[in-house]
Amino acid sequence: MDCCHSDTVGNMNHNHHAHQAAGHGMGHGDASMYIKRFWIVTFLLIPLLLTHGGITDFFGIGILPYAQWIGFGIATVIFGFAFVFFEHALHEIKAKKYGMMTLVSLAVGSGYLFSVVSTFVPALETEFYLEISTLIWVLLFGHYLEAKSSNAAGDALGEVAKLLPKQAHKLIEGGEIDVTIDTLREGDMVLVKPGEKVPADGRVSRGSAHVDESLISGESKPIHKTEGDQVVAGSICLDGSLTVKLLRVGEHSTIGQIQKLISEAGHTKPRSQRIADRAAAILTFVAGITAIVALLVWTLIIGEPFVFGMTLAITVLVIACPHALGLAIPTVTTIATSLAVKNGFFIKDLAKIEILRKADYIVFDKTGTLTEGKFGVTRVVTIPGGDEQQIVRIAASLEQHSSHVIGTALMAYAKEQRVTLDHISDFKNIAGQGVQAKIGETEYKVGNERLVSKIMSQEFDVETEGTRVYVADHERVLGYIVLADAVKPSAYNTVAHLHAMGIKVAILTGDNERVAQSVAEELSIDTYIANVLPEDKYVHIKKLQNEGNTVVMVGDGVNDAPALTQADVGVAIGAGTDVAIESGDVVLMQSDPMDVVKLVRLSKSVYIKMIQNLVWALGYNIVALPAAAGAFASFGFFLRPEVGALLMSGSTVIVVLNALLLKRVTL
Repeated sequence: MDCCHSDTVGNMNHNHHAHQAAGHGMGHGDASMYIKRFWIVTFLLIPLLLTHGGITDFFGIGILPYAQWIGFGIATVIFGFAFVFFEHALHEIKAKKYGMMTLVSLAVGSGYLFSVVSTFVPALETEFYLEISTLIWVLLFGHYLEAKSSNAAGDALGEVAKLLPKQAHKLIEGGEIDVTIDTLREGDMVLVKPGEKVPADGRVSRGSAHVDESLISGESKPIHKTEGDQVVAGSICLDGSLTVKLLRVGEHSTIGQIQKLISEAGHTKPRSQRIADRAAAILTFVAGITAIVALLVWTLIIGEPFVFGMTLAITVLVIACPHALGLAIPTVTTIATSLAVKNGFFIKDLAKIEILRKADYIVFDKTGTLTEGKFGVTRVVTIPGGDEQQIVRIAASLEQHSSHVIGTALMAYAKEQRVTLDHISDFKNIAGQGVQAKIGETEYKVGNERLVSKIMSQEFDVETEGTRVYVADHERVLGYIVLADAVKPSAYNTVAHLHAMGIKVAILTGDNERVAQSVAEELSIDTYIANVLPEDKYVHIKKLQNEGNTVVMVGDGVNDAPALTQADVGVAIGAGTDVAIESGDVVLMQSDPMDVVKLVRLSKSVYIKMIQNLVWALGYNIVALPAAAGAFASFGFFLRPEVGALLMSGSTVIVVLNALLLKRVTL
């Protein structure tokens, strides 16, 4: 299983990176690599500044001796750090998706080469060493900001494997030996002790216990398993020992199938292109055409020298380079990340922000997401004039020595309500029905409907979803306690706020139809789908997407992992399993569904800032490009590269300051 798993991960990572390289101008490189290059270039820029006449004149200091050659040497070293841009540009060109890196490479490459020629041909007298180097410097920092945010993506497949125990108790000729799970084969017999996980899918051949399958199936109520019942890999044996004959191991087990689904969803998952790349793709062509037109018009039509025309063409490319555009998105997303963490969630894939803001459907896993995920008391019903506290006291007193899940839930509720328990005598366990015992001289029964059927009257007509535990004395039924998975108080507000934003809400659950319908009606949810198997969750998300909806999935269990990966945006509840956290694009650190509302609000605010920055960055280019090409020459105005560099810096500062305003947003 480990072997298959590592192969799958390898293939996924390979395809993922190939896609990123082709699809995104700002590639998700190694953040540490970018920041190291940034600091080295920062250090190199100091002596480079002293080779520039305009800078030294401004400060009233002398230019460095051999400035031309020192500038050439330093700029060549800095240019070496820009090769990463050329690699990304090559991917863009191969994929025919020309974006920011194509433009950056064109400007950096042509500016550097023209400067080198100017160094060796003194008649040209035009060098762009400082402009090109500062361009590389700013873009390296922009790459660092994005890479830092983007590299947070985890490996969901590895987390699924962690659900299984590392070892199993294999039974051989009556003896028990501990073996690693990768040595298990179909037909092997294993012993699962209380608190341990089932190592592979199988059938119980001996013993009985309550098994928690909530991480696998989504079923909130622990299920009693006895001889002949099937158990799934990763489920937890709660209160007994089971001897299990293995039926499906490794990739054929339930967890193996979930791994396969995550892998498939990873390949088919919709991914959005960065807005900045789309803008830069247009800018690439506009800048390229403008540079060529400027060169041809000034040399062939107006009759200026070739050097003059070439200087303008290079100025166009340098000015068009997206200093501001390169930082427009990363500055916003970096601030958005810190703002998100302060509000209790972590955005792992920042490309999802533009998808989140236009969500049509938010699909919640029910158990542990909209509900508490624990089997607990949700209601106490008594006969007319009855005492609720008395019902709880009798039930908890009789169940106080029970390790059964119902007994545990009743005890927890009694403790919460500060109910004092009574001493009991003549305790008797009635198999499959409940218990009976005396409190003082009165005999009481606590159990299911079969236990009290002979004395049941028609007094209880209240429809309640969940498991009923009846409390009776020897004459009549005094009332019943409902045990179910309670709805979280914040779930009501969550659904109301999402509806107010025009977003539809759906729930997917492994629970039965009645429970799902009850929760859906209680919360005014638009759609519910019950009795859902892991593979069906994935299918239902895909079905909603095929109908043209942008779908956000919110979940916390292993069974949610394929659906989280398939959804346009996967939101994992942080208090859930590691696998759900790794599969999600966003992780909610608390199990509070209201954080989903905050997340949508943040995505809308972040998107507005992105658009504002892009409009500014592009607006600057709309003015600067024709100016650089000499369009205002009739007014005696030419835009020199040094002035262009100052304009680029100013534009960048404005973009960063606008992004910082995002910190004032309240969610």
